[in-house]
Amino acid sequence: MAGWYELNKSTDGQFHFVLKAANSETILSSERYAAKPSALNGIASVQTNAPVAERYQRNTASNGKHYFTLLAANGQVIGSSQMYATEATRDQGIASVMANGATGTVKDGTG
Repeated sequence: MAGWYELNKSTDGQFHFVLKAANSETILSSERYAAKPSALNGIASVQTNAPVAERYQRNTASNGKHYFTLLAANGQVIGSSQMYATEATRDQGIASVMANGATGTVKDGTG
C-alpha cells in the first residue's frame, strides 16, 4: 500500500494536510490555508516537488533535533517534517516523502 494525503479543516476554519506513509506515520505536514482550493494546490505542489532531491532543506533546530522542509521551485516552504533524533533518521524521512509524495490518494476529512 502506498502513502496518502489527509486533508482536514481545523477549528479556526483553516485547511491543512499531512502526507502519511503506508505505515500510517505522518511524514510531512503543511501550513494552514484559508481556502480548501489553496490546500489542494499545496498537495499538488508536494506531488510535483517530492521526487526532486534538491527541493529538500535539511535543518537542525536549536535543541539539536533534525528536521527538513520541502520547498517549491520558487523557494516557498510547502511542508515540514517532524523532529528527528539523528540526521540519518531525518534522511530516512526525506526518502519516505520522496517515495510517497507522488500519490494521488487524498482522504478528504473536511466534510
